[in-house]
Amino acid sequence: MAEAHPVGFQWVVEAKRRGATIVHVDPRFTRTSALADVHVPIRAGSDIAFLGGLINYVLEHEGYFRDYVVAYTNAASVIDENFRDTEDLDGLFSGYDPEKGHYDPITWRYEAPEDRNPDEQRRLEELESQEEGNERAGESHVAAQSESHGSGGAAVPWKGRRDETLQHPRCVFQILKRHYARYTPEMVQEVCGIAPEDLRRVAEALIGNSGRERTSAFCYAVGWTQHSTGAQMIRTASILQLLLGNIGRPGGGIMALRGHASIQGSTDIPTLFNILPGYLPMPHANQHQSLEEWVRDDEGKAGFWGNVRSYSVSLLKAYWGDRATPENDFCFDYLPRLTGDHSSYTTVRAQIEGRSKGYFIVGENPAVGSANGKMQRLGLANLDWLVVRDLQMIESATFWKDGPEIETGELVTEEIGTEVFFLPAASHVEKAGSFTQTQRMLQWRDKAVDPPGDAKSELDFYYHLGVRIREKLRGSTDEMDRPLLDLAWDYPTDEKGEVDGQAVLREINGTGPDGTALSSYTELKADGSTSCGCWIYCGVYADEVNQARRRKPHWEQDQVAAEWGWVWPANRRILYNRASAAPDGTPWSERKAYVWWDAEQGKWTGKDVPDFVADRPPDFVPEEGAKGPDAIGGQDPFVMQTDGKGWLYAPVGLADGPMPTHYEPAESPMHNPLYGEQSNPTRRRLEIASNPLNPSFIDVFPYVFTTYRLTEHHTAGGMSRTLPYLTELQPEPFCEVSPRLAAERGLEHGGWATIVTGRTAIEARVLVTDRLRSLRVGDRVIEQVGLPYHWGGNGISRGDSPNDLVNVTMDPNVYIQDKVGTCDIRPGRRPRGRALTAYVADYRRRAGMDSSGEPDQSEGGIRE
Repeated sequence: MAEAHPVGFQWVVEAKRRGATIVHVDPRFTRTSALADVHVPIRAGSDIAFLGGLINYVLEHEGYFRDYVVAYTNAASVIDENFRDTEDLDGLFSGYDPEKGHYDPITWRYEAPEDRNPDEQRRLEELESQEEGNERAGESHVAAQSESHGSGGAAVPWKGRRDETLQHPRCVFQILKRHYARYTPEMVQEVCGIAPEDLRRVAEALIGNSGRERTSAFCYAVGWTQHSTGAQMIRTASILQLLLGNIGRPGGGIMALRGHASIQGSTDIPTLFNILPGYLPMPHANQHQSLEEWVRDDEGKAGFWGNVRSYSVSLLKAYWGDRATPENDFCFDYLPRLTGDHSSYTTVRAQIEGRSKGYFIVGENPAVGSANGKMQRLGLANLDWLVVRDLQMIESATFWKDGPEIETGELVTEEIGTEVFFLPAASHVEKAGSFTQTQRMLQWRDKAVDPPGDAKSELDFYYHLGVRIREKLRGSTDEMDRPLLDLAWDYPTDEKGEVDGQAVLREINGTGPDGTALSSYTELKADGSTSCGCWIYCGVYADEVNQARRRKPHWEQDQVAAEWGWVWPANRRILYNRASAAPDGTPWSERKAYVWWDAEQGKWTGKDVPDFVADRPPDFVPEEGAKGPDAIGGQDPFVMQTDGKGWLYAPVGLADGPMPTHYEPAESPMHNPLYGEQSNPTRRRLEIASNPLNPSFIDVFPYVFTTYRLTEHHTAGGMSRTLPYLTELQPEPFCEVSPRLAAERGLEHGGWATIVTGRTAIEARVLVTDRLRSLRVGDRVIEQVGLPYHWGGNGISRGDSPNDLVNVTMDPNVYIQDKVGTCDIRPGRRPRGRALTAYVADYRRRAGMDSSGEPDQSEGGIRE
């Protein structure tokens, strides 16, 4: 965190100054480790085993917050009798289809209630139609629809039976205990290389700092997300925090440290293929032929997600304005449809195969920043046209003349037909607008200076692109053009023709029947009388004021600082904060008082905006058949979940199982010590010649490599390798290795090393350091190579890109790539030209890899 998020890390240092214990878990000893109380080195990619060990310790030593767990989680829920765990199936859950590589989750569900109401009976009959279940599960898996539950838990058909004694053998609590029983301190050492005493020390610190009087927080970044089990790594931390009572309470929670100022914003209002603003699911061509079919699965379910029709209709009204009417399904037919996997890496494959002809690259540099850079460049070289918008002439714009494949002869400039349009972009100080940072906070940035020359902001570029396209289509009678021509594209512009960003933010906020800005998403209607570009952002322009632009200093506010920016939803600083009070509505303790029930006023009150129905008393029991927010019980704090509980076990919604399970990375030097199933059985792979997979546990590729960031450079380097001051601080690429590995391979500190995988070989300066430890794992020592990934062929500081080494194997929920792999490392500089391809080919031959680059078909997992 100190390396990649130094400004935010100041508050960690402040917390330590006030007595907090800081634990840093990382393969490397970094600037964060230097200021932490405890550094725990870990084998890259083994985090679930470590976190699972903590869960086992908490359960075995009864360190969990029992009152919280019983009342606020699904620990008491009883699971279907047909469910089978990884303990029963040696690393698989019930419902796995080995041919398709995905799960049918029907057996993961809560046990059906004996006295079912008509809705529950209908849903049971639908679920038990196995043919339908298999088909929809497969379509949803391929289309990454797990991610569409981002702001509302996947709908469960019923709340089911509960045993609040936690003794029923099929209740979640007992299943969880059995699942993690094998994650002992000794097993964690065998998997992660973490000494048992270090695991116990961390576990005791967490238990001692959790409960009624105290809370602990987790912070994570790409070290958890960029794995073939990435979503489940974060799920494991969520389970641990729920057991300890650290969700929905001040000082608790899990914070995702984003890599840019608005990565959070780019998922809230997404640049993703499978969701719409506010995490509404993108319609599927085979499942959603009408608005009714689109919202049917979620509409009316318990919790605020049950109001999905209001959110969806208001979004359609924001897109198409007066053209969206009840008679035409509010222009629902204008929305694009999913037909399968349209993610980034699948698109690159389509480019290579000639099925994708045009591409926009805006504010990213996939030739350097994405996994398997060679595959990216081969795709770019097979386009008809490419538009690149950036501050500098990045490698993704110049691949056709100076990319690594030009040197090796794999690409020839004169034979590349891609027409590249480079359009200069405005930097963050040269444009005004909002960004949404890691704690869901929208902040407004004013423009400091005008952009130089032809440089334009994204808002200005896309607005005028839309104007030009609509002008070209004017008068068209083709129905295919109606979605563009009917757009509400009437944003105010100034004398320079630039769009007023605040007008766009107001549209995102939403307006009511009288045209005034709305104050909360609870005001949205399903009848078309309201318009809202993103329902979770409704309120950011409340009272016709840009709430994101508020900058009242913290010394003039209380600890919540509600007048600094605006946090979605409803300026609520802590989500699910009803959980900060006990079931009876009183604070768990005075020290941790945050939100509580005021019986005299008959409403929830406190230091933050209560994340609950304001006047709903703690003893409220919903009527039978209640829907939406009316179905939220007075002791159900997780108001977006259909059962109102925090999920220790996910009965639906995840592609790779209801509980996190340790699997080895797709490339690993060792067998999975926990299960016979080696790697995530539902992982997604691209089986093409340019994306070969190293065989695991072979001597040809004996070491683990992982990538990371430096403070002095930013992501793919376009904003930092071009600046002389930052280049002076980190002038050239390097690799970190332990003294033991240096001695084993004859590497000299400050000299050159060649790092090689089945994809390519790169060179880097050698940094021999104790910061990267040799790890004792079982009966062997695992060595890791650390590679900062910021370099490419352009700029002042130049060098090989470590991401060229990475194989594309993806998490099955969100399709993010694994950044861990296996490699060899040798002293000296890499070969040049065609000698490089021959060098890599020899490694592949010795590893027994198919000459076409296809991985072994026996490994399981989803394939394209």
